[in-house]
Amino acid sequence: MDEVFKALADPHRRRLLDSLNARNGQTLRELCAGLAMARQSVSKHLAVLEAANLITTRRSGREKLHYLNAEPINAITERWITNYHRARVHALADLKKVLEAKPMSDNAFVYTTYIKTTPETLWHALTDPAFTDRYWGATFDTDWQPGSEMVWHQKDWTSKDPEQVVLEADPYTKLAYTWHTFDPAFAETFGMPASEVAALADEPRSKVTFELEPAGDEVVKLTVVHDGFQPGSALLESISGGWPSILSGLKSLLETGAELPEPTV
Repeated sequence: MDEVFKALADPHRRRLLDSLNARNGQTLRELCAGLAMARQSVSKHLAVLEAANLITTRRSGREKLHYLNAEPINAITERWITNYHRARVHALADLKKVLEAKPMSDNAFVYTTYIKTTPETLWHALTDPAFTDRYWGATFDTDWQPGSEMVWHQKDWTSKDPEQVVLEADPYTKLAYTWHTFDPAFAETFGMPASEVAALADEPRSKVTFELEPAGDEVVKLTVVHDGFQPGSALLESISGGWPSILSGLKSLLETGAELPEPTV
């Protein structure tokens, strides 16, 4: 957390975060255009932000795109705001709400977290129903082979569709699959208006990718990319608020052996 607070202490770095909060997935050239700073200086500030895990980067062809990452803010919130509720940190709580309320970009959600575990254990946590049910409440029937169909179970709802498939499965490194189908039974199970779920069903099918990368002694860098959304996607807005909670539960389960408690209102 020291690195996060040091990174946030600089006004230029806060402006870079503001810029990414307004429009995520920018190149270095685009970020430089909004600041009266040399390209080398902006690069140094971005390196500090990336080291603090406040931004994450991905390659798109020859370009390097920068994404705002809300995970460190979530961690600060859970440790300090939840425990003490001090007025002087309400600004961080507001920032957390802003980060989770807005989609991470026009067509993708990108989130990076570091988990004290091994790639093998994390892989099992992503694919084994005994794990997924504990932090997500969802389980999958599949052999986790590329092209295989996935049957999705959550509460009393089951989703089976030929387009609901595993896309990539490189054990301990990368897992990708298409997102589940939306149907009237989903609306009934989760108490959502039928018209709202019908609108989600009309959107293109999105996909989620989990990238696992060793990052030290029994530490794994997990990057989740959920993309394939249409502009103005209601589903993107929805999953942008849901993924941080799911991934916080995953991290808690692997590091402490216990699920996160249900949030209280």
